[in-house]
Amino acid sequence: MTPTTPPNLVINLCINGRSLCREVAPDLKLIDFLHEDLGLTGTKFCCGLGVCQACTVLARSAPTALAEPLLACVTPVSALDGQLIDTVEGVSGPNGLALVQQAFLAHFSFQCGYCTPGFVMATVALLARLKAQPVPVERLDEAIEDALGAHVCRCTGYARYHAATYELALQVLRG
Repeated sequence: MTPTTPPNLVINLCINGRSLCREVAPDLKLIDFLHEDLGLTGTKFCCGLGVCQACTVLARSAPTALAEPLLACVTPVSALDGQLIDTVEGVSGPNGLALVQQAFLAHFSFQCGYCTPGFVMATVALLARLKAQPVPVERLDEAIEDALGAHVCRCTGYARYHAATYELALQVLRG
């Protein structure tokens, strides 16, 4: 008997504000869908195991929900039916770079930049979470470590990513 391929699934999702209805293979990873089907290559594929977190995007179940980091290299797009997904391409606006991107540049946070999209997306999620659920300034380092600590930067830009994120987070907490 020959193995059968599971049938494709129809999913509805919104990526960077663009609504989509697509037929996808049940095992198609989000990273491949973004790159190959949508031409969104800002989300980086690195380890393929969800360890390095270079592939981080944000997912929300509703427009008013807080965005949660999601690893695109291990998440099947079929699991995201009805979700709102934000990638690094959706961070900057019509007036240029977002504050997160500007802060990373100002702090010379990266060298090769391969991990940067993952750090950007995790920082965007952290800042939104801090705005909705502020923490005392004394716990800010801990909150940043929780948000960014698992991200891998082979060029060792950790201290600079942290400094840029700390600066932005202070602005959020101080209103």
